[in-house]
Amino acid sequence: MDNLASLKNMKFNINVMEKDFLKDSPVIIAGPCSVEGYKVYRDVALKVKEAGANALRGGAFKPRTSPFEFQGLAFEGLKIIKEVKEEVGLPVVSELLDPRDVEMAVGSIDIIQIGSRNMYNYSLLKEAAKTNLPIMIKRGMAASLKEWLYAAMYIIEGGNRSVMLCERGIRTFENSTRNTLDLNSVALISHKYKIPVIVDPSHGTGNRDLVYNMSLASIFAGASGLMIETHTDPNASISDKEQTISIEKLKSIINKVNSLK
Repeated sequence: MDNLASLKNMKFNINVMEKDFLKDSPVIIAGPCSVEGYKVYRDVALKVKEAGANALRGGAFKPRTSPFEFQGLAFEGLKIIKEVKEEVGLPVVSELLDPRDVEMAVGSIDIIQIGSRNMYNYSLLKEAAKTNLPIMIKRGMAASLKEWLYAAMYIIEGGNRSVMLCERGIRTFENSTRNTLDLNSVALISHKYKIPVIVDPSHGTGNRDLVYNMSLASIFAGASGLMIETHTDPNASISDKEQTISIEKLKSIINKVNSLK
């Protein structure tokens, strides 16, 4: 029996701030990779909202390959997220790493992001499902499509149908870009299943010069939205500055995407 067959007829309710988040899809989630401080995050949030984005991204907890790199502001970052969210009025997507942190984060964020390193963290998936907040599951770096969908099934089986996937690129033999953005899978999921897919062209390419084109390609492939790393001063971004775009470039992407609706 195909345990994923039920996804074909399932209805997903992505309710954020008492609104249907994907009603006007494709949606745009934008902001810095990590929360760097109140002033910077607020400035970016205001510009992102002005540009027409639907939600704000920003990591309070940052899993890094190297223990010597910036790990995020943790709970102080959550406080900043809550303050900025209430002031600016945009919902926030932020990553959680540990099941023990889920309860404390619920009041600060609106969509829980499960990062690629934690797609296989089933304890975290089960705990996140209990919140009934929308959950966005980033694809594991080398995860098959079936493994990715099964991660979503952990949320669904936990009683939460407010779940989205996020294609952020996978590791292949190709090393000219940071990852290989697998738009084949986006098109296949869009065609075969009902579960919404957001695409992250920033991590998918690792190159800010490619984000515009891959954003549009993602929409044509069937994505329900985009999650883009954006900063008021991209070269000063603490995390992933090479793939972070300017507010002006974000505006051009949003304008083009809106013209395709």
